[in-house]
Amino acid sequence: MTDIAARATRVVAAGGRRRHNGGGPRAGTIVAFVTPFFLPFVLFYLVPVAYAMWQSFRVVRRTGGQYGTSYTTFGGFHQYAQVLQNTEFWSSIGRIGLFGIVQVPVMLFVALIMALLLDSPLLKLKSFFRITAFMPYAVPGVIAAIMWSYLYSPQLSPVVDLLKGIGLQPDFLGPGAVLWSAANVSTWLWTGYNMLIMFSALQSIPQELYEAAKLDGAGNWAIAWKIKVPIIAPSIILTTVFSIIGTLQLYAEPAVLRQISSNISSTFTPNMLAYAVASGNNYQQAAAISVVIAVITFVLSFGFMRLTSKRAGL
Repeated sequence: MTDIAARATRVVAAGGRRRHNGGGPRAGTIVAFVTPFFLPFVLFYLVPVAYAMWQSFRVVRRTGGQYGTSYTTFGGFHQYAQVLQNTEFWSSIGRIGLFGIVQVPVMLFVALIMALLLDSPLLKLKSFFRITAFMPYAVPGVIAAIMWSYLYSPQLSPVVDLLKGIGLQPDFLGPGAVLWSAANVSTWLWTGYNMLIMFSALQSIPQELYEAAKLDGAGNWAIAWKIKVPIIAPSIILTTVFSIIGTLQLYAEPAVLRQISSNISSTFTPNMLAYAVASGNNYQQAAAISVVIAVITFVLSFGFMRLTSKRAGL
């Protein structure tokens, strides 16, 4: 009996060694799978970020007076101090903050309503409406801004002519409306994208929950707001975080509208300010602006995610 147990122990140990040596993943295989992602990630993301941060701590000095030579040296937090004292930077942050406070909730509410309608058994032709709602996302942001510029232009827009024909005098590019004209372009572009994320989450909910709710007397409205919306709360939080990040990165829409409106300056958004500063060959200042924008984006998105996750019990 002892010999049998000893032989069994040796067999098990040998099998374990074989599985460990031959059956487990090898380091070379892991590297081969990871490298196609990791190498571009390092080259095109980590390296540019590190270079921008390095540039943000440098300043340009000049020796020999007006006709002397210039050189770049370490300047500590000088560039960041300049950014924090720049009134144009804070004006652009305030403008984009107002944009996000209004545009993001409106866009996500519309996306949620569309997702609930697509998930409702009452709606017909769901595939058609799903593709139609998602189609604007397939249009590049610059092209979309150009399309809407045509609709906003007082000289070209058939919409403006139609509204004038009924006694209205719209000015979509006026100082009080141009920010919301850009917000409308962003809403048109991204509502379908956010709707698809929410709709995918709705599709994963077991149908048994709806059947049990109906047996308890719940109608479609109660099922939508008391069952569906709470369950897909993580998806709503995710789309909100994406929207916060996208808002602080806003560039294409106002940059295109600037070509037909004098009410959009080169510093209208933080990203436009960074580009304008870089265009003036002040790359160190532009790098500092970019880093500050990234920090603000991280704080707002991470803070929102932590706050809402705690309240939702996630």
